Amino acid sequence: MEQQTFAPKPANPTQPWDVVIIGSGPAGLTSAIYTTRGALSTLIIGGEAWGGQLMLTTTVDNYPALPGIQGPELMQKMRDHAVSFGAEFVEKNAESIDISKKPFEIVAGGTKYLANSAIVAAGADTKWLDAPGIKEFIGKGVSSCAPCDAPFFKDKKVAVVGGGDSAMEEALTLAKYATEVTIIHRREAFRASAAMQQKVLSDPKIKVLWNTEVKEVKGGNQVEKVVVANNKDETTSELSLDGIFIAIGHAPSTSIFQGKIELDEKGYVKIFDHTKTSVPGIFVAGDVHDYHYKQAVTAAGFGCMAAMETIKYLEESKSPGKTS
Repeated sequence: MEQQTFAPKPANPTQPWDVVIIGSGPAGLTSAIYTTRGALSTLIIGGEAWGGQLMLTTTVDNYPALPGIQGPELMQKMRDHAVSFGAEFVEKNAESIDISKKPFEIVAGGTKYLANSAIVAAGADTKWLDAPGIKEFIGKGVSSCAPCDAPFFKDKKVAVVGGGDSAMEEALTLAKYATEVTIIHRREAFRASAAMQQKVLSDPKIKVLWNTEVKEVKGGNQVEKVVVANNKDETTSELSLDGIFIAIGHAPSTSIFQGKIELDEKGYVKIFDHTKTSVPGIFVAGDVHDYHYKQAVTAAGFGCMAAMETIKYLEESKSPGKTS
């Protein structure tokens, strides 16, 4: 992609960046595209394992205009796009942030960076089961997103692990495509809402294995079988399945922000007025605050909004009579 630099970088490390973006998934990289085009010097602290959850996926069929693109390829395109407009990208993990003074101080990989504003786009990690085969088959039958992957399991047999509303939603989505959906739940009752339970239990395609836990996922190139155990009588059995969807929650990447910006009871960043956080000059985008949609395209949308709010904030901060 042709270089089109819209924003100069700080002349030396003692000068602050206009904005530092923490995270390099769709939210963070979209933010960078907008902030650089808005003439803001932009640093992306992308992380050592950059790119977010899409780096672990294979085919992405629901990103507009790019059907069938591979997850890592999509993220590389986003990164190249942001860098082509002048964003600086460092593959370092953010380790700490000091918001007690302006500019903010962010440490990543042992290096201190100064920022006049920041966008938190650190994402959230899927809580995977700690069972043999789970990690090995991610993208090969193991998934955490039915809206993303359900069409790939048309006329196939799948399972969902979990007992909350998210698990119910995954099962109902999969039931539109699969011939059979088995919910594997370690307890004897769901914790999902009564309405969601009613929908699931009345669907003829969905059955439930109560008091059951996944012990192993087996297969060749794809998932073929799942070993489960009843935690009451300790009997084991083997299910022939084409896919297994893990729906036991997500963990937002907010550890360095605890006690710095306001988080909700689940650890997600709290939003005030669109994409503002509790700290003026710090904005948020993507799965680090959005635990409902969890889609690449919605994360990108939040990234756009956070960038536009950041541009507005910095413009107002420089205006006479305005305070930051």
